[in-house]
Amino acid sequence: MTKVLNLAKRFVADEDGTALIEYTVLLGTMLVATIAIIASVGNLVNAKWTTLANAVSP
Repeated sequence: MTKVLNLAKRFVADEDGTALIEYTVLLGTMLVATIAIIASVGNLVNAKWTTLANAVSP
């Protein structure tokens, strides 16, 4: 029984898992923001190319 209590105390005191979760959430947030920025810039570039193509075509 003492081993189980010691294991439970170590598990509660261990903060490595908490840091891992925080970094994972941060990475996920950065990934979503990066994808949104790439999509936005892609739409902007596509619109500019379309405008240029229409201006150049005879």
